Amino acid sequence: MSEEIKDIIEAEKEYNASQIQVLEGLEAVRKRPGMYIGSTSASGLHHLVYEIVDNAVDEALAGYCKHVVITINEGNTITVTDDGRGIPVDIQAQTGKPALEVVYTVLHAGGKFGGGGYKVSGGLHGVGASVVNALSEWLEVEVSKDGKIYQMKFSRGHITQEMRVIGTTDQHGTKVTFKPDPEMFDTLEYDYETLHTRMREQAFLNAGLHITIKDERIESADKPEKERMDSMCYEGGIREFVRWYNRHKTPLHEQVIYMSGTKGDDTAEVALQYNDSFASTIVSFANDIHTPEGGMHEEGFKRALTNVLNAYGVKKGYIKGDDKVSGDDVREGLTAIVSVKLTEAQFEGQTKAKLGNASMRTLVSNIVTQQLAEFLEENPAVGKAILDKAMMANRAREAARKAREAIRRKTGLESGQMPDKLRDCNENNPELTEIYIVEGDSAGGSAKMGRDPAHQAILPLRGKILNVEKTRMDKILANNEIRAMITAFGAGIDEEFDTSKLRYHKIVCMTDADVDGSHIRILMLTFFFRHMRPLIEQGYVYVAQPPLYRITKGKNIYYAYDDEELNSILERIGRDPKPLINRYKGLGEMNPEQLWETTMDPERRVMLQVHLEDAMKADEIFSVLMGDKVEPRREFIENNSKLVVDLDV
Repeated sequence: MSEEIKDIIEAEKEYNASQIQVLEGLEAVRKRPGMYIGSTSASGLHHLVYEIVDNAVDEALAGYCKHVVITINEGNTITVTDDGRGIPVDIQAQTGKPALEVVYTVLHAGGKFGGGGYKVSGGLHGVGASVVNALSEWLEVEVSKDGKIYQMKFSRGHITQEMRVIGTTDQHGTKVTFKPDPEMFDTLEYDYETLHTRMREQAFLNAGLHITIKDERIESADKPEKERMDSMCYEGGIREFVRWYNRHKTPLHEQVIYMSGTKGDDTAEVALQYNDSFASTIVSFANDIHTPEGGMHEEGFKRALTNVLNAYGVKKGYIKGDDKVSGDDVREGLTAIVSVKLTEAQFEGQTKAKLGNASMRTLVSNIVTQQLAEFLEENPAVGKAILDKAMMANRAREAARKAREAIRRKTGLESGQMPDKLRDCNENNPELTEIYIVEGDSAGGSAKMGRDPAHQAILPLRGKILNVEKTRMDKILANNEIRAMITAFGAGIDEEFDTSKLRYHKIVCMTDADVDGSHIRILMLTFFFRHMRPLIEQGYVYVAQPPLYRITKGKNIYYAYDDEELNSILERIGRDPKPLINRYKGLGEMNPEQLWETTMDPERRVMLQVHLEDAMKADEIFSVLMGDKVEPRREFIENNSKLVVDLDV
């Protein structure tokens, strides 16, 4: 080895101060945007709006803001206007710069760190405004304050116009307009429904706050015929939120139970109502930020609810001896909103998915323990209806336990004994294996012969599985097809479900491309969502996409997965002489070779991964589509029928 090569190797091994990079100002945001907004996908794009709106809502929480307006402008720019106090424009002593400039150019700068600006705030990290600025191609902010209108302009976090007075006014508030940077985001197209859902949530959580959202983008073929606008204001706050969640269900009691309390500057409120379904919906918030992973406030609520209902049941004689109802029992059919607002919120990570303040567990637990007990004493008919449902759930749970034990003994549920119909693969490493859930023996036979037996398992199902949305666990476990899936997956079900025991890391729903196939797929996804949700949350569930067409011209064969691809292929290969076009009605029409090369070959197949972007929205859709009420389902179909393509009837 030459001395020159030795020197190069040594230089590469060396690690010293010269290799340490310091990111100045907002460079860190542009370098690692995912750390601040989660991702640069559509989710991150919409997160920019939430950060600016959260600042306006903070003004509402402080008692200074009554109206917030969000406008999607032509070109997918966003304008957020509020009538709060307006961002301060005087000189910030620490930096010697106008406070407005500091808020939009300095990370961790804001009125939310104990300086007296806000007692309660959602944006506690002080990065919202500056992050939005850093990730925008341009941003303009106008502040109406003290009779003047102040304006400042930025581009990608850098000042392009210093703060200046552009007029006079008798109004107060802040107006922010920005254009997301195409260099940073995968998409720049804002979805009205996504923003509307979030804004409706904010309106529910802040009783009396008016929030308006408008879409002023130019009409096109895929846009509404007229401008979209929704104005929301809910004087009943989270009471109305619960009613909205239960609008497609039948309540057990008309009145929404509401509880609230304070400790110092911290507040907590809980609203709940039971319905006749079997699913539970508990949605928690901290400083108006949704905490999908719960946290201390949700833990305090669950514990207190179970204790209060057990104590009430014993007192009234509904519960005998030690026959207590469990947390799962008392939460069956429950819809509840838990919202806390506190001065020093401790979230786990910038995404704020889980609240860590132990004091909130105590506060929520105390108000539920006291106020729910009082409510039940004053409303014995409601108390009896709730306890009756909980006791029925308890009996069903016991029946399910016995059924599970019997099934374990007879069929090896969750053990090493696999279903007879399963054709397993040879590989034991779950990271390298996948299981195809197919409908019927015909498709199952083709799949078994066409698969790669080293890595691909096949589980055929006979007919449509049970609709678990309408069924208790003891009936679910009695269903042969569901039992077969539980056993094959090997990870258990419900609270026992453990993805570490999962035997396959790709679970593929492979059904026909007709109406029946779609229905079977929805039934499977309903089961996964209700009883194996981590499968979806962690990205283990896929939907196979078999082709719709087989095109033959001469000795050449082509496959098309939709009409657009069919037309593209025909344009490419020519329509004269006329090619032979076969439209597949089901997987059983394919021979093993065709099924392999179109749908199962990892090198050529098309699969859709099932994502859970919004658990609350998914919960609602499953309730509407798979629940007992016909009218909400009809309304959903009517509203979404125009989006359907390639409907096979």
